[in-house]
Amino acid sequence: MTRTQAKEKIIFALDVNNLHEINHFATLLSDKVGMFKVGKELFTTAGPAALEAVKRHGGQLFLDLKYHDIPNTVAQAMLAAGKHGVKLVNLHALGGAEMMRQAAQTVRDNFAENERPRLLAVTILTSSTNETLKSVGIEQPVEQMVVRLARLAQESGMDGVVASPLEIKAIRAACGPDFLIVTPGVRPAFAAADDQKRIMTPAEAVQAGADYLVIGRPIARADDPAAAAELIVDEITGACL
Repeated sequence: MTRTQAKEKIIFALDVNNLHEINHFATLLSDKVGMFKVGKELFTTAGPAALEAVKRHGGQLFLDLKYHDIPNTVAQAMLAAGKHGVKLVNLHALGGAEMMRQAAQTVRDNFAENERPRLLAVTILTSSTNETLKSVGIEQPVEQMVVRLARLAQESGMDGVVASPLEIKAIRAACGPDFLIVTPGVRPAFAAADDQKRIMTPAEAVQAGADYLVIGRPIARADDPAAAAELIVDEITGACL
């Protein structure tokens, strides 16, 4: 794997709450990572202006709002996301097959195939454990639920899933080589685990078959964020020679 290919796998999580910080990190990292993730805190604070700020720096976007609502509402939200030019957008697989099917159909009906966003379904959050699932009435263990939801997402027209790196191999076996897998819960050796429970290093995640790695605090909190991103690229490249 080349350094360029390794860089394209990194999605930097813009877990900030103002446009100044967006510009700061986009300036530092626009040529060091493949994409920027805009999540709930930033989008609630800044709205579409956050997306435009990233695009001004030439950055690609993953809009991570994890939609979960009635099918028509989610479908229209996914369509609106696509009109902002995002590369990836997600919803919650637990919203069910009808919700995912309507969202997928609506997006495909309104965009050319090479211009539409890729649609992801969130399986089980990386902060969740078997005990977390049991507390809300889900008796199946995490890995079984992740695979079950991944299959449902694929059957419903999703392009891929967001899932812990520990479930990558099981998802690959169930859904095949072309199904996108985006993995949070990725921590390089130099970083703390923080609040993620099911984690893996970037090299391990790529070797397991991840298409994209969502990495935030290990880069953002580094003394030199650009250098931290380069170290992660080095790690991925060295492991995938």
